Amino acid sequence: MELLSHVTPSALVFYLLATMIVVSAAGVALSRNILYSAFALLGTLGGVAGLYLFLGADFVGVAQILIYIGGILVLLLFAVLLTNRIGSIDISNVSADLGLGAISAAVLFTVLAAIAVETPWPQTEPAATPTTARLGDAFLREYLVLFELASVILLMALIGAMVLARRAVKDKPRPAAEDRLT
Repeated sequence: MELLSHVTPSALVFYLLATMIVVSAAGVALSRNILYSAFALLGTLGGVAGLYLFLGADFVGVAQILIYIGGILVLLLFAVLLTNRIGSIDISNVSADLGLGAISAAVLFTVLAAIAVETPWPQTEPAATPTTARLGDAFLREYLVLFELASVILLMALIGAMVLARRAVKDKPRPAAEDRLT
């Protein structure tokens, strides 16, 4: 019990989030089912977003949730779940050389643990101030031209993708009427 007497509540939150990330990342790497790997990736990305929010980087944490969890991971899950005949195809996430990876992970863990033990911990808690107001002001004052230029470039890329997709649909030959009935 003496070992846990110096652990503050914020350090406990950090350790819980770090444990969640490491366990979920191990689930991603070691699961033989691609669907289980995708759900474990949800835990990993959620834990990283929790760390960002815990450290006071609220904009990056919310962006992590919206972009990675809300966009990419949901797209991955829908792609896996809605693919036809996914059960008949043997898709797995088999690790190539588990022994070498375990040795590398153990060495890396030992080095990082030694660094963490030797690093002095700050006695005061950093004040978590919101970052979104400062980012919004910077985007609309100092970086306004670059922000607008990036939005125009993204709009052009979106229109270009729509034109290419539409052209691919137009160029695709339509089946004859008797072929469509069968």
